[in-house]
Amino acid sequence: MSLTELIAALLSAIGVWLTARRTMACWPLSLLAALLYGWVFFKAHLYADACLQAVFCGCLLYGWWRWMKDGAQGDETLHIRPLSERGLLFGLLIGALGGGLWAFCLARFTDDPTPVADALLSSYSLVAQIWAARRHTISWACWIVIDTAYVAMFVSRDLYPTAALYAIFVLLAVHGLRKWQKASQA
Repeated sequence: MSLTELIAALLSAIGVWLTARRTMACWPLSLLAALLYGWVFFKAHLYADACLQAVFCGCLLYGWWRWMKDGAQGDETLHIRPLSERGLLFGLLIGALGGGLWAFCLARFTDDPTPVADALLSSYSLVAQIWAARRHTISWACWIVIDTAYVAMFVSRDLYPTAALYAIFVLLAVHGLRKWQKASQA
């Protein structure tokens, strides 16, 4: 456990909470958290997750731009968008293919102790992040599954503050799912 990990965990939790509230401040806080977690994961030899944080930075900038472009300034103006069946299947397929390729590279070229789990969770995290940037409610359901699996992986790597954070993320994702479902029905 390090101060960097604790700060990253705190910023991440605040960022997810703000995302559930559909508040623009979620983007810069989440961006800073991703940068800090990139370093934490690199030091823990979780290379896919370290790379994922760099890609997340791009996704976070994309989400920030999308929300600003659509005029989102708070709960009243951010509109939730449904995800088509085709979009769902495409996202799930891309997650599996990306995870498989990433797992192969991690197993062959790194000392990652959990290459398959690391790669699949990272790949599907990208799918969920893009769905969140596009304001699809299903992103929250995806995060519930991903974050639950991450808790187990982080415990196995002795990253206890991060495991606790991801357990909180599961609860925040349930909250976000309910809030976005309610907003999409309104």
